[in-house]
Amino acid sequence: MRERTLFRLLYESAARAQEVLALDVDGLDLRNRRARARRKGGAVDVVIWQTATARLLPRLLDGRRGGPVFLAGRRARVELPPADLAPGSGRARLSYRRAAELFEAATADLPGGPWTLHQLRHSALTHAAEDGANTSTLLAYSGHTSVASLACYTRVSPEGARPLAEQPGSGDATPVTHTTAGDCKTNGGSDDQGRDA
Repeated sequence: MRERTLFRLLYESAARAQEVLALDVDGLDLRNRRARARRKGGAVDVVIWQTATARLLPRLLDGRRGGPVFLAGRRARVELPPADLAPGSGRARLSYRRAAELFEAATADLPGGPWTLHQLRHSALTHAAEDGANTSTLLAYSGHTSVASLACYTRVSPEGARPLAEQPGSGDATPVTHTTAGDCKTNGGSDDQGRDA
């Protein structure tokens, strides 16, 4: 349940993995399908999700009212700040490293696998661009503040651009080559280590 919810939320929100792993139960607005999140650079923003995540989250939380949303499978072995522990159980917040290991293991036998957590973000943003989301929407969805840093996610494939080109008023749509998650680099690395643009 934990992995299924995490992977679905990462895709549906297009948030960075570090932002989702930092979510706390008391920061969730389950009714409105959103949560307060600290974005890259420290800005507080809202992460939104869709129906599948909305159905999974209450099952994952199972009545919990505080602590991290995503928990490690066991109690913390070292002393951690109280904010990183689940009240009562003492289980720690799920780490990025462990989440990445779980996703790579889950996708190892799939075509093109194993995949990285960043590829969920990349896929969500690319699919939104292919579905016709405008730049303002993509900036808000991704948490980017710069169009330049968003550009690597919005290189729509020829297949994705075809329906857009057929819509009235879409004469300025230009199909470009689809990118891979590895094409989105800044500061020497991708979002896989929490450093994406």
